[in-house]
This record gives sequence, structure tokens and C-alpha cells, in this order.
Amino acid sequence: MFYEFNGHRPVVHPSSFVHPQAAVTGNVLIGKGVYIGPGAAIRGDWGRIIIEDGCNVQESCTIHLFPGATVLLCEGAHIGHGAVVHGARIGRNCLIGMNAVIMDNADIGDECIVGALSLVRTGEIIPPRSVVVGNPGKIVKAVSDEMLSWKTEGTAIYQALPGEMQADWKPCEPLRPEEAKPVEGKAPEKTYKPWKGAE
Repeated sequence: MFYEFNGHRPVVHPSSFVHPQAAVTGNVLIGKGVYIGPGAAIRGDWGRIIIEDGCNVQESCTIHLFPGATVLLCEGAHIGHGAVVHGARIGRNCLIGMNAVIMDNADIGDECIVGALSLVRTGEIIPPRSVVVGNPGKIVKAVSDEMLSWKTEGTAIYQALPGEMQADWKPCEPLRPEEAKPVEGKAPEKTYKPWKGAE
């Protein structure tokens, strides 16, 4: 759902997909090919939220800010399930892990990976291509070319999702067990797996 607030209405490029169970309020700009999942709360009531092309904001994420601030998700930013971004900048092609929290005035450099459940404190400046984990978050190593390739491939799946959702998504009533039939469909050409270092 979209909500106007104080004369500001969200602006969404038509190539993006915002799930109707997401709440997008006020001064929010959503670029091309963005996926916003159900349960996401993107609240531009006190400042501006800019979500650039090719980003994804997954289920149950919260994006908000203090009065007068701006949140910027740069191109290709990947915000994992349940993460919170509050008044921060997320650099180009970053991955923010599930249930991570990025606090006010933090600046996550381009091509960083922030681990699941990590906390990046207020005002922290994270250099490009850093891996950050823990609470409080600490830089533990650099993002390797292999890690960055894995991240970029995962984000590409989400960058394709808005078009797929627009083409083949619709509300429905569930089947009863006796009505269910095997689903015949095209098998994926390639299986995407979790980062091997997390196994």
C-alpha cells in the first residue's frame, strides 16, 4: 500500500514491483527494477528515502530516519529479510544480511557485505569492500572477488523478480489437498546456493 503524507506521495518506476502488503509512505523515490517484499515498511514521513535502480528490500525490512535525514540505497543494494536501515547510506552493490541493523549516519561503502544479525553503530564509516560482522559490527576482512561475484549473482535473481512478478503474479485461493496436482515447469538452469563460508 502507498500512503501520502504531508503532501509527499511515493514515486515508483513502473518496472519495479512493490508488494501490496508492503507499506510505503511519503517522500520515497523507488527507481527502476526494484523489488519490495511483503511486510516491508518504508516510511518517508520525516525525511527522504531514495532506493536506486536494481535494489531489493526483502520481507519485514524497515527503512526509516530521523527528521530532516535522507536514507540512500545505492544501485544494486540488497537488503535481506528483516533488516533495519535507519537514516543511513548503503553503497552500491552492498549486501545487508538478514536482521542486521544499520543505524543513523552510518555510511556503508560500495560492495560491502554486512553479516546477518550485525549492528553497525551510529556514524560508523565502513570502507568499500569490507565484510562486517557482529554486535557491534567489526570489519573482519575484505570482500574477495569470489564473494562479490556470489553477491552480484544473488542480487541479479532479485533484479529479474519484478518483471517476473508483474508477468505471472496474482492473488489466489489455495487448493485443497485432493485438488493438488504435480506442477510441471521449467527447472532452473542453475541453482544458487548460500555462501560456502556460511555453511
